[in-house]
Amino acid sequence: MSSPDAGAAPARESGLMPALRRFFRRSEAGFIVLAMVVGLIAGLLTLLQAGLAHSLQAWLYGFDENERLSSIAQVGLESLWVLPVGGLLVGLIGRAARARRRQLLDAVEANALHGGRMSMRDNLVVSLQTLLSNGFGASVGLEAAYTQMGAGSGSQLGRVLRLRRADIRTLVGAGAAGAIAAAFGAPLAGAFYAFEIVIGAYTPSALAAVAVAALAGSFIAQAAGLPPYLLPAATVFSLHPRDYALFAALGLVCALVGVAVMRLVTTIEQGVNRTPLPAWARPVLGGVLLIPLALVTPQTLSSGHGALHIDLTGHTPLLWLGVLLLLKCLASGISLGFGFRGGLFFASLFMGSLVGALYAGLLNLGVGDALVDPTSAALAGMAALAAAVVGAPMTMAMLVLEGTHDFVLASVVMAAVLVASTVVRQVFGYSFSTWRLHLRGESIKSARDVGWIHNLSAGRMMRRDPATMAADASVAEFRHRFPLGSGTRVVLLDGEGRYAGIVTVAAVYADGVKPEAVLADFAGNRDTALPADADVVAVMQRFDQTQTDEMAVIDAERHVLGVLSEGFVRKRYAEELDRRQRELMGERVEDAE
Repeated sequence: MSSPDAGAAPARESGLMPALRRFFRRSEAGFIVLAMVVGLIAGLLTLLQAGLAHSLQAWLYGFDENERLSSIAQVGLESLWVLPVGGLLVGLIGRAARARRRQLLDAVEANALHGGRMSMRDNLVVSLQTLLSNGFGASVGLEAAYTQMGAGSGSQLGRVLRLRRADIRTLVGAGAAGAIAAAFGAPLAGAFYAFEIVIGAYTPSALAAVAVAALAGSFIAQAAGLPPYLLPAATVFSLHPRDYALFAALGLVCALVGVAVMRLVTTIEQGVNRTPLPAWARPVLGGVLLIPLALVTPQTLSSGHGALHIDLTGHTPLLWLGVLLLLKCLASGISLGFGFRGGLFFASLFMGSLVGALYAGLLNLGVGDALVDPTSAALAGMAALAAAVVGAPMTMAMLVLEGTHDFVLASVVMAAVLVASTVVRQVFGYSFSTWRLHLRGESIKSARDVGWIHNLSAGRMMRRDPATMAADASVAEFRHRFPLGSGTRVVLLDGEGRYAGIVTVAAVYADGVKPEAVLADFAGNRDTALPADADVVAVMQRFDQTQTDEMAVIDAERHVLGVLSEGFVRKRYAEELDRRQRELMGERVEDAE
């Protein structure tokens, strides 16, 4: 006897959390409010991390709280022992994290492959390692920690509320936007960073949420008394058509330097990995190698906030600019290649300002006239090199615009940035973050959501429990078990129960087929099958290559798990592609079960 509740709709959850979940899932205005909360949290976390790192540097190196490590005149040898000590701490934390035998996820990889799902434990590990690396003076920036914790807060909130995949990805971007906006007091740069780096596309559905989060992060910074990140003003000049060509050429130079810097980091890292030195000890040696560079100039230490302002506002000789550029590139390569945690966001800004100043100085020297304003070129180079390395052209252009409030300068900066970004895409194809993922074996080139492609695998789409029969059975046995009309195809198995091909029912019933014939003689696709973990794109490519209508899905021992038809695969792919397009355009689509 069936239960009286059989077939009834499931009871609706009651309580505060289910009510909040329904509100944020159904209301666009409610979701925007949630993004604002994420931006506020990200801003607070950014201020906290920046304060901790700066206080740690001031305590370890003994300078005033109002100074920056990279702007002090000199660092004594007795203070630089902290570099290998910091490397030891970073290495030990990394060793503990590697014991879990799982790579730490950043926001780009999480949004591209995992629907925005980030581990808070991973976030804390990345943040702590970055704080220690920067706080002890390694040539890395804190932006990786800012975005990791900001994006992680958005991911955690979305997971607690069990929001849709697309909504969680947007909250991850909102957290990153709030973090960058708070760090620089630049909401436009924060919003573009979220779209270009963390979400991977400019989407109408995420526009309001990300913008509100960026404004919230900037508001938190201003409320805390942190002034916006202001850049030195360029010399006022009238814009001529030739200026676009000159700054576009600067963008080309910055693109080549950016690729060289990324290659340098990779070369050092791969060389270190080939040594017998244990992973936990590599940052220690890296810290030792940074000491002679820091003795030459402290501008090689930390991310370079203070050094950038010194070199932009001072009249630095060209020779020293060139030496400083080489030293900073080497310091960043050693820091990241030997295992310190951090990013190249601000380091690339600093290096770009040196490239721009060098470009202007050499060009003016060559023509014997003030053809290019050095400060303008330094600011344009700063944005162009950062765009080449980070992969966010509009972010860097907006950062210069918000830092200088100079719209005339912004137009030539845009030319340099676009050229740099385009050249890097053509000759290299990756930003620094996606390049490191590529070296780990991932195929992603941005945070654009491709995780659904991996989730839509052959094992998930296949039809289970297919009709099977022994490959050495006779045609008569087959006809007795599978009469005409009972199906179209049957999977054949060998004597050990492994896949041996597929036979069509029509072929066995064809005229002239003798009843005593062996089924194996009619088998097709004997060497063609699909692994269960093949994603939908790989499956479609396999169907195109084999020109077959149906294939078996097998495991590593060639045991049959199910069968998959080409028509069904293409139908599922079209359905999911349509779902993602509707989400991009702002339609609130429920996730498939």
